[in-house]
Amino acid sequence: MGKKLLLKDIANLAGVSEMTASRALRGAPDVSVRTREKVEQIAKDVGYVPNRIAGALASNKVNLVGVVVPSLNSSVFPEVLSGISSKLKDTPLKPVIGVTAYDLDEEEEVIREMLSWRPAGIVVAGLEHTDAARKMMANADCPVVEVMDVDGDPVRHCVGISHLAAGRAMAREILDAGYRRIGFIGTKMPQDFRAEKRLAGFLQELEKAGVLLADQELYSGASSIENGHLLTKDLLARTPDLECLYFSSDVMSVGAYMHCVAAGISVPDQLALAGFNNLNLLRGLPIKLATTDAHRLAIGEAAAQIILDAPNAAQLVQLEPQAIRGQSL
Repeated sequence: MGKKLLLKDIANLAGVSEMTASRALRGAPDVSVRTREKVEQIAKDVGYVPNRIAGALASNKVNLVGVVVPSLNSSVFPEVLSGISSKLKDTPLKPVIGVTAYDLDEEEEVIREMLSWRPAGIVVAGLEHTDAARKMMANADCPVVEVMDVDGDPVRHCVGISHLAAGRAMAREILDAGYRRIGFIGTKMPQDFRAEKRLAGFLQELEKAGVLLADQELYSGASSIENGHLLTKDLLARTPDLECLYFSSDVMSVGAYMHCVAAGISVPDQLALAGFNNLNLLRGLPIKLATTDAHRLAIGEAAAQIILDAPNAAQLVQLEPQAIRGQSL
């Protein structure tokens, strides 16, 4: 272990007082540009990392934004994080990530730990939380933004889409394309509340048209191309006359497409496919799979903007999910 560098070491190297060095590293406006740049360069050259805890004790805040998501296994939440990061890039605020694995008790612990650091703000995926987590978010002395979903009761600020509406919109696309023998495959069920809502909206729209779901597979594991392949194979073996399959995610629909290619099933002539999220993953396929654009990047950007603005009144930003028929319906 090397010698721990202290602020006084940076001050001595720069030929300024500790107070001036501290203010220079914090970007205080009363420090000249020349002095600030000199102190910053010396700190960079020697690998000095400021002790933010002391500053946090003085200001009761750290320049961190907590982001709590259920998973990083697909492109869904990383795109939200990209939106947050892009908005915060030119500010002193930096995002830190906590992953909950769709476990509300784990989410409660992550939220508690993040709030204990007195962040500048916190972004939490979803509207379903434990009572304790909701109370902590309601009492937080920083902006709290729930993202991805608007079908529920936000604690305060909220940015997202209606997943009920997303499910209804895709049902209309499938029905308009003429399909009636329709199946559904979902993952992380029932922990993924947003997928549950999409399925509910989907079933509501089918029922309005007098159509019943022909078969379904609600899988408790994670979305993956492999699982999409295997579950599609199993469902078709059980219900071979299905005309269309709707999936809780694009990753699963890609796996289904791979199964169809391997099994010689023509898409959409013999089986239509539709997913959700409009992932970049779809761009490399021979055909464009039907999906729904959930505006993940825009959701992250809007959430970060709320934290930067820190409005007193609760903000609700609702984006409209866009069903995309593609070439697989």
